[in-house]
Parts: sequence; C-alpha cells; structure tokens
Amino acid sequence: MDIEKISEIIRDRTPMPIDIKKNYSVLIPIIEKDNRLEIIYELRSKNLNNQPGEISFPGGEVEHKETFVDAAIRETMEELNIERKNINIIGELDYLVSYANMTIHCFLGTISGLNVDNIVPNVSEVDHIFTVPLDFFLENEPDIYYLDLKTVLNDEFPYNLIPKGRDYNWRRGRHSVMFYHYNNYIIWGFTARMTKQFIDIIRGLV
Repeated sequence: MDIEKISEIIRDRTPMPIDIKKNYSVLIPIIEKDNRLEIIYELRSKNLNNQPGEISFPGGEVEHKETFVDAAIRETMEELNIERKNINIIGELDYLVSYANMTIHCFLGTISGLNVDNIVPNVSEVDHIFTVPLDFFLENEPDIYYLDLKTVLNDEFPYNLIPKGRDYNWRRGRHSVMFYHYNNYIIWGFTARMTKQFIDIIRGLV
C-alpha cells in the first residue's frame, strides 16, 4: 500500500453519509387539474406495517443496484398504478439524512397523459390519493414544533473507555416537525419537510 494507491481510491469514490443503514427514494408528483398545478399525495393503507394511515409521497426503499431515480419511478408506477410514459422526471431536490440512520432522496416530476380522477392506486399500499394546489403551500406556512433528541444510556456501553464515563457531556439535538393542515388532511413529518423545501425553491418564481 502506498500513497498513490490511496489517492487513486479516494479520487474515484463518491462521498456518502456515514453509518446509513437504508436508502429511500420518493417522488413529488405534480399534475395539472382545473388549469392549475397540484401535488398528488397518498393516504397510506391502514393495513401496512409501517406508517399505516399516514400521508406520504409515492416512494420506498432503493433496491440492490437500483438508482435513486429509478426507485422513485418504480414505486410511483406500483403505487399509483400508472405507466412509465406518464412520469416525467424534472430533477432531484435536496435529500434528507435522518437521525434514524437512513437517507430519503426526493425527486420532482410531472404526471401527464391521464386525469387525476381516473388514477386508481394500488389498494394494498394506498387507501386513496388527493391533490393540493401549489398555491396553497405558497400562501400557507407549516406549523413547526420541536422534539429534543438525546442519548439514552444503557448498561452495555463501555463508559470506562471515555472521559467522565457516564457523566460524559453528550450532545443533544433538536428535531423540527412540520405540519400542514389542508381540509381534513394533516400533512406532516418528512412529507411536509420535503414539500416545504420544494416550495422554498420555487417561491421566487411567484
């Protein structure tokens, strides 16, 4: 091993977040309805093991050797029961690195060639879909609340190996949680955060 070989490895690699266990990818789907642009949201099936009955974008875990954008497209096709030709990817937005050791990559795309009222989603994953006009988000900021993130001590950690042991000054974090209220729907969590991030990007166009 020499510095040239090390340099070659470092130069050719793509930086990645450390200690990530799972990668997910979602699509923010925009569709034209009544001559205005609206975002499609899903109400997840109440029979799902993860986040039943919550509001989300189409998306899911990235499969082996699958790109982030391909995962977003595949999941959108499966969940909305639409074809690849109906999805046009505009580009990738910023991605989330979660405290739960996962990343969520977010893509923006349009749904075309069909009427949103004729979309019949996959009932095993989606209870139903609904749309929200872009103007609603441009005119309404989300409510923001905060949760404290702190280290919970256990009896397995080798406290004797670190300065001050159990009295070590662990860092504490603060996690913001956003909520949009639209009619009878509550759009919150990562879905609300990705919505706001997209809205903040385009706000200057208004």
